[in-house]
Amino acid sequence: MATFGYARVSSGGQSLAAQDTQLREAGCAKVYAEKISGSASASARPELNRLLGRLQEGDVLVVCRLDRMSRSVRDLLGVLDQLAQGGVGFKSLAEPWADTTRAIGKLVTVVLSGVAEFERSLIRSRTGEGRKRAQERGVRFGRPFSMNQHQRREALERLRAGESQASVARSYAVSAATISRLSAS
Repeated sequence: MATFGYARVSSGGQSLAAQDTQLREAGCAKVYAEKISGSASASARPELNRLLGRLQEGDVLVVCRLDRMSRSVRDLLGVLDQLAQGGVGFKSLAEPWADTTRAIGKLVTVVLSGVAEFERSLIRSRTGEGRKRAQERGVRFGRPFSMNQHQRREALERLRAGESQASVARSYAVSAATISRLSAS
């Protein structure tokens, strides 16, 4: 059972010294630190990934503040979920409620996860409603057609006349898969 710290600053001109000191005073055996933008997701931070790969069941990950771990609730919850699945605790020194080694911290994490899931469902619902209204207005989603309506009709006539898909595709400068999808529809 070990305690590890994670420190991050956003730019090369900032110092990690204050975070390093706080984390060591909090009992961290080793502090993983990096200078990388907070807008980068957790998966795009090499030191954090190295630390996450090293953690074992019973270990604790400590940060000075939650914004050092993540810029978004979704990203934070992803990391917390990964830690929980590995039996690893999490603490934020500035936010004592974010301590998953205690019951209240686990409760807060569950509540935040529920709120994030609720937000995702609202976004899906609004997006679906917006797509439906757009489709009713005649908006077509997806990639634009490679061939106009006249070309598609002409290509189908040539296929019915026995011409090969490859030959028709070459004449319209499209892939054979485009012609194949056209004939299947």
